[in-house]
Amino acid sequence: MKISSILKQNEKGIAFEFFPPKSEKGKQKLLNTYGSLKKQKPLYVSMTCGAGGAGQGWTEDAVYELLKNQALTVMPHLTCVSMKMNEVKKLLDKYKERGVENIMALRGDPPEGKNNFCFTSQDLSYGKDLVSFIKKEGDFCVGVAVYPEGHIETSSIDEDMNYTKQKIDSGADFAVTQMFFDNNYYYSLLDRMEKNNLNIPVLPGILPLTDVAKVKQFASICRSTIPKHIEETMARYKNNPADMEKVGIDFTIKQCQDLIKNGIKKLHFFTLNKHQVLERILESL
Repeated sequence: MKISSILKQNEKGIAFEFFPPKSEKGKQKLLNTYGSLKKQKPLYVSMTCGAGGAGQGWTEDAVYELLKNQALTVMPHLTCVSMKMNEVKKLLDKYKERGVENIMALRGDPPEGKNNFCFTSQDLSYGKDLVSFIKKEGDFCVGVAVYPEGHIETSSIDEDMNYTKQKIDSGADFAVTQMFFDNNYYYSLLDRMEKNNLNIPVLPGILPLTDVAKVKQFASICRSTIPKHIEETMARYKNNPADMEKVGIDFTIKQCQDLIKNGIKKLHFFTLNKHQVLERILESL
């Protein structure tokens, strides 16, 4: 089922994002995580792909593994980095044959070690190009990423919104945000989109804040701000991971409660293939 239809038909719900395993051990961890979280009856689940287009085959295999559960709506991520147009078409055709109706279309990060990578040298240079191509190749529902604090490569919020508009005007049906830890950034993004007449669903992307050092590392490459008081509080427990995790989970619960209080009733969780943390958060919600 198309996610655009799922979002229209459901007043509230949650979605989970997984990453593809690279080993049998990782595969079992993914299946265990999915097995635990499917009890939450997610609206859909998505499967990431590696930076620089690496691991697209792992993504494909993981998607097919989850599709064995016929009741599940699975959305693969697809990046145009290092992908020829004919390769993208071939992959889309394979997904169509397997009944996949939803694609998360992303430009993707540069290949590892290629900081001066030239995106315009590719068949499909940017997210908007990939969205347009997917729409031409099949009857897919297409999701895109949006950035509450602006994409790290843009110089201003206005520039970021210009690129966001281009992606949506190319045919995107819904969006999921980059992680954020101050809800005001998300609310401001919704306001900007409304002023620009961008009227697609925008799900907040929630990353449980359990290890402040790791999250700071993530945040440094994607322009996501950790509130100072949260960072300082968690840092007090740097020698006690269990207590740090508890503080972080409590923060994530409060973040979600504020979103729900303000009328945001559909949440997209980045699971990192760990179900225990998500179960504790969802139990509280």
